[in-house]
Amino acid sequence: MNRFQDLTSALLDLLHELQGTDIKLIIGGGFGIYLQAINVPQGSQPTVLQERPEPRSTSDLDLFLKPELLITPGKLVPLSEAITRLHYDVVETAKNYQFVKPGPGGDKAGSIKIDLLTGPQSCFQGTPVKTDGHRAKPDPSVGIHAHLVNEAPTLEKGLLPIALAGNLSAGEACQAEVFLPHPYTFLMMKLFAFKDRYEDKTKDYGRHHALDLYSILATTIEKEWEYALQLRDENKQDPYVVEAGKLVAEYFSDLDALGMIRLRESKYYRHEFQAEQFMSVLKELFPAKS
Repeated sequence: MNRFQDLTSALLDLLHELQGTDIKLIIGGGFGIYLQAINVPQGSQPTVLQERPEPRSTSDLDLFLKPELLITPGKLVPLSEAITRLHYDVVETAKNYQFVKPGPGGDKAGSIKIDLLTGPQSCFQGTPVKTDGHRAKPDPSVGIHAHLVNEAPTLEKGLLPIALAGNLSAGEACQAEVFLPHPYTFLMMKLFAFKDRYEDKTKDYGRHHALDLYSILATTIEKEWEYALQLRDENKQDPYVVEAGKLVAEYFSDLDALGMIRLRESKYYRHEFQAEQFMSVLKELFPAKS
């Protein structure tokens, strides 16, 4: 079984446990990009970029929680209980928002990690949720926190529903609905992730984040692009959107910029990729303010 099948089963296990609750999960990260790729098969309809990378490997499930769930923590109890029933262990260095299930035989190889995230800190102003700039902590506590993602001011805008089908870990067939961030939101998050990782050897110098930016645009269909332009115009004054424009100008504005170098260094890069068009559409979506 490949890693994407493992992750699909792990996510379906969790969704199966959450049936009948108010919890709707938004899937980000590399697995979210993979789900969008299979939702828009190559050549099935026009996309912003036509040349598509193969999906990169990942072992994480990045699960975004809508802020309303943290504001009303009783709704999160089923998630806390499901994570426990599915035998995930708490990651002590990221307690209550990262959990890991060891691989077969308890090995680290083949393990699956859940990372719980949410929207920006501004979503929780005037609410009982405690924030420290890094995480959101419901009050009263239910054993669930979430990592704040300030660069996702549009997290709940234009969510893409996906019918996820596969087998539970026990082998039973299962289908459930999940949501993906809109490509505009996804691109924002990946730009900031690249900024944080381009000098980090342990994170492959941000190469996979540069690749993810390309992959997102290679699976963005026309109606999603049109809505992305609308989100651009509606949020042009947001400080994180302004910063995103600066990041594109610095790292993805020409072939010798560091972001483009990192993209070409990725083991998934192919010479057929549309580098010039990639830079052009990024600059259109995240223009640098004069």
